[in-house]
Amino acid sequence: MEYGKHQAPARYESGDGCLTTLVRIPVRIVVLVLVLPVRMAWDALVAGARAADRILLRPLGRALAWGFEALVVIPARWLYAQVLIPLGRGLRWLAMAVFVWPWVALWRYVVVPGVRYGIVVPLRWFHEQVLTPLGRGLRWVGQALLLPAGRGIAAAAGWLLTVLLVMPAVLLWRYVLEPLGTAAAWLVEHLLVLPLVWTYRELLTPLGHGIAWFLDLLVRGVAACGRGLWAAVRWLVTVLLVTPLAWVYRRILTPVGREIVAAFGVAWRVAGMISRAVGRILAPLAWHLIGAPATWAYRTVCTPVGHFLRDAVLAPAGRAALAVGRTARQTLRTARETVRQARRDAWRALVGGTREPEPREPGSVLARTLGSTTTVPSAAPEPEISLLKENSYQQG
Repeated sequence: MEYGKHQAPARYESGDGCLTTLVRIPVRIVVLVLVLPVRMAWDALVAGARAADRILLRPLGRALAWGFEALVVIPARWLYAQVLIPLGRGLRWLAMAVFVWPWVALWRYVVVPGVRYGIVVPLRWFHEQVLTPLGRGLRWVGQALLLPAGRGIAAAAGWLLTVLLVMPAVLLWRYVLEPLGTAAAWLVEHLLVLPLVWTYRELLTPLGHGIAWFLDLLVRGVAACGRGLWAAVRWLVTVLLVTPLAWVYRRILTPVGREIVAAFGVAWRVAGMISRAVGRILAPLAWHLIGAPATWAYRTVCTPVGHFLRDAVLAPAGRAALAVGRTARQTLRTARETVRQARRDAWRALVGGTREPEPREPGSVLARTLGSTTTVPSAAPEPEISLLKENSYQQG
C-alpha cells in the first residue's frame, strides 16, 4: 500500500481518464494549427491600427478640425454675428410694424371703443330703463291677479279629478280586484306550487343525489387510471430517453466541450507568444527597410523644403494678405464715414439744423500783413480768438 501510494501521479484531475489524457494533446495541436493564423492576423491588424492611428488618423483629425474651424465655424460665427442678428432684428421690427402694431392700434382705438359705446352702453340703458320696469310690472300683475285665480282653478280641478277618477279606481280595487286576486293566489298555491314542491322534494332530489354519486365514482376511477398511465409513461420516458441523454451529456459532451474550450484558450495564448516572437523578428527588418529611409527622407528632404516654403513663400504671402486686409479695412472705414456724412447732410437738408463746421486750417487775421505784425492802414485790427471759440460763435 505504501509503495502504491508513492507511485501515484503528482497531479490528478478528478473525472479525467486515460482516453481524455490521450486525446487532449492531439486536440490541442490541431486547435493550435487552426488558431495560429487567426491570432497572427489579429495581432497584425492591431499593430496596423495602432500605427495608422498614431501616424495618419490623429494628424488627419487635427488638420480636419483646424480646416473645419477655419472654413466653417469662423465664417458661420461672423455671418451669424454680422448678418443674421441684424437681419433678424430688422425682420422682427418689420413684422411688428406690419402685423402687430396695426392690429393692436385697431383693437385699442377702434374695436374696444366701438363695442363699449356702440353696444354695451345702449344695452345697459335699455335694460335699466325698459326691461327692468316692464319685468317688475309683469311680476306685480302675476302676483296680484293671476296667482289667486290659478289657485282657485287648481282646487276645482283637483276636486273634479278626485270625484271622477280616484274614487272609482279605489272602489274597483277594494271590492273587485283584491278579492279576485286573493282567490287566484289560493288556487295557484294549491293546484300548482304545492305539487311542484312535493315532486322536487320526493322525486328529483333523490334522483339527482344518485346521479351525482355515480358520476363522482366514475370520475375517480378515470382519474386513478390516468395517474397510473401517466406514471407508466413517465417511467418509460425517464428510462429510455432521459437517462441515456443525461449519461451522454455528463460522460461525453461535457468533457469534450471542456477540453475543446481549454484547447482553444491554450492555443490562443501559445499563438500570441508565437505571434509576438515573429513580430519581434519582423519589427527591426521593417524599421531598416521602411522606417529608417522614411525618417531620413523626412529630415533631409521634406524639412528643408518645408522651411524654404515657409520662409520664401508663405511668410511673404501672409504679410501681403495682412497688408491687403488693412487696406480693405481702411477703405471700408472711409466708406462708412462718407455714408454717415452723406446721411447727416441729407437729414439736415430734410429736417433742418445747424451745420457742423468742417475741419480746416486755423484762419488768419485779415487786418495783418503776411509775415509782419503791422496792420494794413485801411483795415481795423480784429481780436485774436481760438478756433474752438470761433466755431462756437458760428454755431450760436
